[in-house]
Amino acid sequence: MLSTSSTGGTHTVVNPATEQPIVDVPLASVDDADAAIEAAHEAFHSWKAVAPGERARLLRRFAAVVDAHIDELAELEVRNAGHTWGNARWEAGNVRDLLNYYSGAPERMSGKQIPVPGGLDVTFHEPLGVVGIIVPWNFPMPIAAWGFAPALAAGNTVVLKPAELTPLTAIRIGELALEAGLPEHVLTVVPGAGTVVGERFVTHPLVRKICFTGSTAVGKRIMAGCAEQVKNVTLELGGKSSNIIFADADLKAAAASAPYAVFDNAGQDCCARSRILVERSAYDDFVALLEPAVTGMRVLDPADEASEMGPLISATQKERVTGYLAGVDVAVAGSAPGGPGFWVPPTVVALEDPMAPIWREEVFGPVVAVMPFDDEADALAKANDTEYGLSGSIFTNDLGRGLRVARGVQAGNLSVNSHSSVRYWTPFGGFKQSGLGRELGPDAPYAFTEEKNVFIAH
Repeated sequence: MLSTSSTGGTHTVVNPATEQPIVDVPLASVDDADAAIEAAHEAFHSWKAVAPGERARLLRRFAAVVDAHIDELAELEVRNAGHTWGNARWEAGNVRDLLNYYSGAPERMSGKQIPVPGGLDVTFHEPLGVVGIIVPWNFPMPIAAWGFAPALAAGNTVVLKPAELTPLTAIRIGELALEAGLPEHVLTVVPGAGTVVGERFVTHPLVRKICFTGSTAVGKRIMAGCAEQVKNVTLELGGKSSNIIFADADLKAAAASAPYAVFDNAGQDCCARSRILVERSAYDDFVALLEPAVTGMRVLDPADEASEMGPLISATQKERVTGYLAGVDVAVAGSAPGGPGFWVPPTVVALEDPMAPIWREEVFGPVVAVMPFDDEADALAKANDTEYGLSGSIFTNDLGRGLRVARGVQAGNLSVNSHSSVRYWTPFGGFKQSGLGRELGPDAPYAFTEEKNVFIAH
């Protein structure tokens, strides 16, 4: 954990369910960021030299320490981010699981022996150096670990900037890394403003890769900044994913699962299936089945273990989301607590106009739009009529159709008869303006290396 100076100021962390302050977090200045980066650069020389088996052991130890603090980390996320207890426990467990999974990488990152005349040709995967990870506020724990677990496994050191709104779990995970025995400055958490710390990660020449998850607009600026130094970058950006329901599908199962595909984390999810496309002949039946699934969602203070959906992260986010609901046809609305907190009820909007802002733009809240389609070609045309391409779902009992549509949808992560997008053992990333590069899966550590070719003459 970086010791920050007063010049960076402080940020008051607020519980989004109660609007009550939790703690003031010191914010790093540019000088603090520089010091953290330089210390990480110095630590890199010894960390990359750690024997693969020993690096693997340290990552397993880190995983074990995180596992011993699952409930503590979850409680921080419930208060800081408004996540439900079920989600928060899963998210803390995901950090543990990622560390365990990538602890297998150091001893398995083999190169190739390539047949050539006149000698021996071999390849090596060399770590990049310091990796800067810029984490969003919607999933603070998992997305941090998506970056730091494979980066550390590959032999890099990491400087990590949590979102200003949700720094608490990252700070604690940084402390747990030291408790687990990771050398100092191998993983450094640097709380600060994006315009200060995040920008310095991009401009500092010792940071050799940026991993950013956030809005497409900010991602474009980061990509442009990285281009100045020909710096590696992975971007996981916005989404406007489709949930395509064919008339031959199990409509009851599709309607029961649809709310959780978009209202999980109060819709603050780049993978949210926020556009439901329903074959016209099944449209009325599906919407009728969807209504009780939406109104039955338990939208409660996330401190209540029974809660299935919590509040939005901030007053600003609430204002943005409710702005999309002005003047639209609300087909179904669920409930939400009154009183303090940044609450918006789960809401279904019926649409026919594919140019409506609520259909085209990423709302990032508990709002889903439903539109009919006529046939398979029409479904694909409407699903692909977006600048985004992150995820999506297809519900059909026709296996051939499910495969055809999955191949036809321009998105990086598709599910047939389910809503699964993210598993740590499979690759994740987007098409079009939803991102650049891939995270997770068995190959993720290689994205934190440069491939080196060595020819040895006979």
